[in-house]
Amino acid sequence: MTPNRHGSAIVEYPSELVIVTTREFDAPIGLVFDVLTKPEHVRHWFAPFEDKMTVCSMDLRVGGDYHMVFVTPDGKECSFRGTYLEVKPPTRIVQTWLFEGWPDAWADETDELKEADGITTLTVTMVFGDKAGRDHMTKHDGQESSFDKLEDYLMSLLGREETP
Repeated sequence: MTPNRHGSAIVEYPSELVIVTTREFDAPIGLVFDVLTKPEHVRHWFAPFEDKMTVCSMDLRVGGDYHMVFVTPDGKECSFRGTYLEVKPPTRIVQTWLFEGWPDAWADETDELKEADGITTLTVTMVFGDKAGRDHMTKHDGQESSFDKLEDYLMSLLGREETP
């Protein structure tokens, strides 16, 4: 059995306004796309750590909006929202991105999916409007935790057990 890929995201900073995160998943591209874009799946993995999803609304079409909220164990609410600019199943989504806790940290986010030999690679490119907004993004442990939960959820859908 293949060991899990927990903690394997690669984060790069090609310029002062851009962050690129790449993560592989042992699942077919169509399933990964669905799990990234359908609320009935997203609510199982988006909230990192022990946080709990309270809102998961997604209107996956050009011009459609999304809104996701999770609450930390100590009661802090984290709200993300945006608008879909491009949707090309199962390979590409472009959307605006705003974490309401940092109203100056808006970005355009492009999610690209590619599959080879049963492994789907997700590349998330965030382009921030200014350096001050980009500078909020100094930690990626929440994103890594969400990706690990995404992997575990995909494995459960595929009937595979995770390996520690």
